[in-house]
Amino acid sequence: MLSVEEKQEIAKMLEACPMPRAGCIEALTVVQRHRGWVSDEGVIDVAALLGMTPAEVDSVATFYNFIFRGPVGRHVVLLCDSISCWVMGYENLLDHLKTKLGVEPGGTSADGRFTLLPNVCLGACDEAPAMMVDDELYGRLTPAKIDEILERYP
Repeated sequence: MLSVEEKQEIAKMLEACPMPRAGCIEALTVVQRHRGWVSDEGVIDVAALLGMTPAEVDSVATFYNFIFRGPVGRHVVLLCDSISCWVMGYENLLDHLKTKLGVEPGGTSADGRFTLLPNVCLGACDEAPAMMVDDELYGRLTPAKIDEILERYP
C-alpha cells in the first residue's frame, strides 16, 4: 500500500497532467524514489490511483528503462549498449564491469553497492562509450575511468 506521502506526491504531480494516465511514469518514479524499486503491489496501487489496469501500468514500467521492477543496489550502473558504444568498446567495458563488480548484467554486487544493467541507449553517442551511475552520465569511458568513477559511490 502506498504511503500517505507517496499518494500526496502523486496527487500533486497529477494536477499538471491533462489525464491521470499521462502521469504514469511520474507516479512510478515517485514510488521508486521512496522504495528503491516498484513492486507488483506498487504497480497495483498506482493503477488504482490512475484509473488504469495493473497490466497497463506494468507495460509502462517494463518498457521504461529507468523504472526498476526488482530490488537494486544502492547505486545503479546503466552501461549503454547502443551501436555507438559497441563500436567504441562496449564489450571490453562490460567485461571490466562484470569482473570489477562480480556480477552479470542484471545482478547486484555482493555488498549491495551496485546493480549492473545494460541500457539500449543513453543518448550520449557523441560521448561513447557511456554509462550512468544513478543520475550522473559519464562518457568516453576506459576501464581506468570506470574504476575512478565507481570509487565516488559509497
